[in-house]
Amino acid sequence: MKAALQLAIEQAFQQARQAMQEQRGADAFQWLERAHILTQRQPLLHARSHWQMLVLGWQTGDYREVAGQLPRIFAALLFSKIWVPIGNTGRSRISAFKPMPVPEELQTLLADDEQTQSSR
Repeated sequence: MKAALQLAIEQAFQQARQAMQEQRGADAFQWLERAHILTQRQPLLHARSHWQMLVLGWQTGDYREVAGQLPRIFAALLFSKIWVPIGNTGRSRISAFKPMPVPEELQTLLADDEQTQSSR
């Protein structure tokens, strides 16, 4: 994994954790959505983003989010290397099969990493 992508993932998880500690649920979800997009092709990190969304859903009393994250955790572990809906933010209110536009700044990180992996 390219260093810039790894740093962006670590930052997203760290910012989400801080927002969760400060009980800023909306901010935490935004950071977790970013982490989700960046980790979709990496099963353990992808599952971690869903786990953190589940925890945040529990923390905020959003039980629909909690219930929706349970199957997504398993799907992330099983299918991340096979197929993912690119750009999907990972939230329970969005179909788990719906591709979505990837923000431009994240496109650059993901494209750089894919180029590195394909040249190996």
